[in-house]
Amino acid sequence: MRIDLHTHSTASDGTDTPAELVRNAAAAGLDVVALTDHDTTRGYAEAIAALPEGLTLVTGAELSCRLDGVSLHMLAYLFDPEEPAFAAERELVRDDRVPRARGMVEKLRALGVPVTWEQVARIAGDGSVGRPHVAEALVELGVVPDVSGAFTPEWLADGGRAHVEKHELDPFEAIRLVKAAGGVTVFAHPLAVKRGQCVPESAIARLAAAGLDGIEVDHMDHDEPTRARLRGMAGELGLLATGSSDYHGSRKTVGLGDFTTDPEIYGEITRRATGAFPVPGAGGLR
Repeated sequence: MRIDLHTHSTASDGTDTPAELVRNAAAAGLDVVALTDHDTTRGYAEAIAALPEGLTLVTGAELSCRLDGVSLHMLAYLFDPEEPAFAAERELVRDDRVPRARGMVEKLRALGVPVTWEQVARIAGDGSVGRPHVAEALVELGVVPDVSGAFTPEWLADGGRAHVEKHELDPFEAIRLVKAAGGVTVFAHPLAVKRGQCVPESAIARLAAAGLDGIEVDHMDHDEPTRARLRGMAGELGLLATGSSDYHGSRKTVGLGDFTTDPEIYGEITRRATGAFPVPGAGGLR
């Protein structure tokens, strides 16, 4: 059984539509895929309607959080998307994305980069606009060679010359909100140092004590020693250890199913969830 619990569609910053994503997941030989767009559930209906027979969809989201000045991402699975308190908080985060992206465009123009808001909006399309869309604009203009090249202190990395802060959840509050909505929480790529500053390992222990369910261990931004360290930490703290591609379509080199989650861990996630249930494929006929 092949299970990938972290993917993105055009509902946020991926390049596959939700329908394309589930079809591509089935073609990649996956049995289970989670749709975890940034701070939104907008892709659910399209993904479910196109879900191929033999593929199960786990509904989720990747939540933007900040702890002691450090950005982090929290994966939330199988929560009730209509639960009002959690829905209102996701809306606050989403609403801040446009002014934030506009602010980054303004900073880049002040640095002499001829990027425009119209260009970024075209790249984002119907998705929730974010840094990857601004990064792709820099690639189009030849300022950087690829999207990863834009996430540096020179450009869009946290604290970078064109970086703009955004509204982000406190991760302890995120855990509380997800739990109240019947969901399960997993700290995404917690030691991905190539992305920028990470929270200390002591913070992961505090989050575990507050009800965090798991940590994402097998991820493209964790080298082998880091994965071993995280696996040991998961054992010590009683956390579930997951593996996922963090697929973004053509925006990243990683493919669907390049990293996967053990079926027993997946089973435990579904057992803990009470807000929603995995959706079995019906041949895309819904």
